[in-house]
Amino acid sequence: MAIFNKQIFENIAVRIPKNLGWAIALLGGIVMGLTTAPVNAWLLAWFALVPLWVLVVDYQQPKAEINKPKFLFIPSSFFLLPLLWGIGYHGLALSWIMGIHPMTWLGVPWWPSLAIALFCWAFITLWGAALVAVWTWLFVTFNSLSLPGKNSILHSPPLQGGAGGGNSKFSSLIRVLIGTALWCALESFWSQGSLWWTSLSYTQSPHNLAILHLGQLSGPSAVTAAIVAVNGLIAEAWMEGRRTPPYPPLGGKEEETAFGGSKNNSPLPPPRGEKREKNWIAYFLPGILCLTLHIVGWSLYNRPLIQEAGTALKIGIIQGNIPNEIKFDSQGWRRALEGYTAGYKQLADRGVDVVLTPETALPFFWTNEYQRSTLSFYQAILDRGVLALVGGFGQEGDGMTNSLLAIDKTGEILSRYDKNKLVPLGEYIPFYEILGGIINRLSPLDAHLIPGNSQQLFETPFGRAIVGICYDSAFAEIFRYQAAKGGEFMLTASNNAHYKPPMLAQHHALDVMRAIETDRWAAIATNTGYSAFVNPRGETVWMSGINTYEVQDATIYRRQTQTLYVRWGDWLMPVLLVLAGLARFVIRIK
Repeated sequence: MAIFNKQIFENIAVRIPKNLGWAIALLGGIVMGLTTAPVNAWLLAWFALVPLWVLVVDYQQPKAEINKPKFLFIPSSFFLLPLLWGIGYHGLALSWIMGIHPMTWLGVPWWPSLAIALFCWAFITLWGAALVAVWTWLFVTFNSLSLPGKNSILHSPPLQGGAGGGNSKFSSLIRVLIGTALWCALESFWSQGSLWWTSLSYTQSPHNLAILHLGQLSGPSAVTAAIVAVNGLIAEAWMEGRRTPPYPPLGGKEEETAFGGSKNNSPLPPPRGEKREKNWIAYFLPGILCLTLHIVGWSLYNRPLIQEAGTALKIGIIQGNIPNEIKFDSQGWRRALEGYTAGYKQLADRGVDVVLTPETALPFFWTNEYQRSTLSFYQAILDRGVLALVGGFGQEGDGMTNSLLAIDKTGEILSRYDKNKLVPLGEYIPFYEILGGIINRLSPLDAHLIPGNSQQLFETPFGRAIVGICYDSAFAEIFRYQAAKGGEFMLTASNNAHYKPPMLAQHHALDVMRAIETDRWAAIATNTGYSAFVNPRGETVWMSGINTYEVQDATIYRRQTQTLYVRWGDWLMPVLLVLAGLARFVIRIK
């Protein structure tokens, strides 16, 4: 009888009412969203995933569904938990997308403009939330398949091992391994598409430089894995602590839980004289892992920054500050030509080696020799002879490209990089045959942009450069590839004038990550901010203001080092998946 009572006590968890569970999930996502600009509360990322983790592991299938296949049937009410968490995170972090409204300067009336902005915000938020939902489904499925019988998230009370761990002391660690591997794999998969921005890794940029240096080992997935693993261990430790609840009164009635099942408000007390030994290791493990990861990152951060004089390169940046409202009309063209020509001459007189301009700084067809030869900026290049990296348009068949072109002192195009990742709706229209007639006015361009090749290389008289244009900054592989092919310094050109200031700060955070991962100096030119110079440690040497015209120069250094990430790519994610699979196989065999 004593054994029976002890088992009953250990198998009963304190359940949460359904509505409260949904509210907790949403709040957890919002807390994660606060880690990004403008709040930048990056410390919250280390426990903001805990509520969702606990809710998922605590899931109990409704009694009526118990006999159905556990890994196939999951009630829709359960999927609300990850969806609400994802909406809270992605919705808040990406709220700057509303800055595209109003688009009256594009000829879109005010109300349709608002509808388009809301649609864009809702769509990208739900796309991000879908990642969390898929992660939850896979997490539940993989753990449910781990052991035969009733040892699964979908059936057994979580205190017996929950996600397939049974009574094994290692069940929690394996659950953390599976959850971490799956999250990294899904982020890798999502980043292959056209909509990608809010990796968990960027919640630490640009403030937690120590942990960001894990990116030198395996890119963004290393930072994401660290965050998910620490959150998982905290959640498991908290659930471990619930195994010794206080003595509750007897009696009570059945009540619906947050997960579609039922609970008893008053579980039986443990028998007299019996105590549950606490697993103190579970409480210390999250802190130990977090500290260890930061020590590893700190050691990478504090390596000597060797800067040989012969590798110095003096670069000038012009932040033109041309509002999008006038950018593509005659007034904007004249203002751009005057501002960039004056800035180029000023920087050339300072003795810079290269002048970098923002994305579409001079929106002309620079591949058309006749058209560029009529521009005052082009004449200044011929006069001063300083290499100019010009943001403009190129021609590709019947289409056009958003390009950065290297123009030498003779006026010839030495090299050209075409933007690889185009912004959906802004630079191209997905499913054009269906949506083109409705939202074609979103684009200020008469022709549709064509994406550049993913294996482009950009040559300059000073060595090969790593180049990204605006949205490219969210895709680490673009920069890794160019660094692996000999890129010695990093250049990014952007125009974020149509978004709110938090987006500008988040964009800078992504550029900082790319500089750390490739171990390169970076020069960042934007139209309205933030232009910057960043060293290989991720430290911002100089940053511009917002909505200001600025001309700035700095000395950067060319580097030929190759980080583990540059050489091997994202090796950590497949390794985690293999380890998780092996661990599950061994436990199932046992």
